[in-house]
Amino acid sequence: MSLSHCSHHQLEDEYKKTDQNESDMLKNLPREKGWTTEYVYQYQSVWLTPTFVKGVKLVQQYFNAQSTDILLATLPKSGTTWFKALIFSIMNRTRFDSPSHPLLTKGPHDCIPFLEYIIQDERSYQDYQFSCLPRRLFATHIPCPLLPASVMSSGCKIVYVFRETKDVFVSNWHYMTKLRLKELPSFPIEDAFYLFCKGVSHFGPFWDHVLGYWKASLENPENVIFLTYEDMKKDPVVCVMKLAKFLGKPFSLEEEREGVAQEIIRLCSFQNLSSLEVNQSGLQHFSPHFAVENTHFWRKGQVGDWKNYMTLEMAQQLDEITRQKLAGTSLIETLHVDTIT
Repeated sequence: MSLSHCSHHQLEDEYKKTDQNESDMLKNLPREKGWTTEYVYQYQSVWLTPTFVKGVKLVQQYFNAQSTDILLATLPKSGTTWFKALIFSIMNRTRFDSPSHPLLTKGPHDCIPFLEYIIQDERSYQDYQFSCLPRRLFATHIPCPLLPASVMSSGCKIVYVFRETKDVFVSNWHYMTKLRLKELPSFPIEDAFYLFCKGVSHFGPFWDHVLGYWKASLENPENVIFLTYEDMKKDPVVCVMKLAKFLGKPFSLEEEREGVAQEIIRLCSFQNLSSLEVNQSGLQHFSPHFAVENTHFWRKGQVGDWKNYMTLEMAQQLDEITRQKLAGTSLIETLHVDTIT
């Protein structure tokens, strides 16, 4: 049953059933020590908090992708906030002028919601779909194999962003520590590292997530693009123009002469967005029961910051795991895996 074809009362019944089924199911799922919650659970080979077990199930059961959809797929702390801003600006560049741009008063997460969050609130989900027509923009952390079949069969566009393993780990540790339930014991980086190397991280294992979307981009390059955080930092103009072309909104010659891509890059830069009042205060409400301080999304945004937190031994171990997991692919060379020697 599609959410878009349910009455409000039917939706309430469906969500209640999902809540009860999820509660029963968690009792039988493998579990490990959690980063933000007491435990994370292994659902269909992926590690999720209880909230995300529910979100993934709802997406699988009720989300029907459309050919006009755009889906930004990432692992947590891989540049999601930045790429939400970039995609929203690229797709809406003729709708808003600079003084009235939504990103000046709304956070990127308000402009492009996470599918696995918004689908848990039927009213927000319905309202958002109507507000963003004709093209729906969503983000997700869900691994490629767990997405509903309609995502691939619909021909919608998927943008995947990879970020170097060690930077993802360190950024995750900082972020998850801030969100960790207060009643839980402290979460030192050594504990997080042990879990991450075992594959136990939100929506992990890390390497399985990357490989899933990388393979999809090889099999279906017209609909799945594989980008790297490091390339966007190194040459943002080239990457933004490539992204716009993939999304079916290439820059015209006039736009190129007027520097429209450069203006989008400036607007969406870490320096600019992190300095705005909307991102310096207040809360980002992902659901009625979960909110994050907006400042938590803006730490450094740097390449190589892992060097300030990881020991040489930790870095070497994680690089070796990455080499083993990605062996036999071109990912090592193309994705800037920073090997320690």
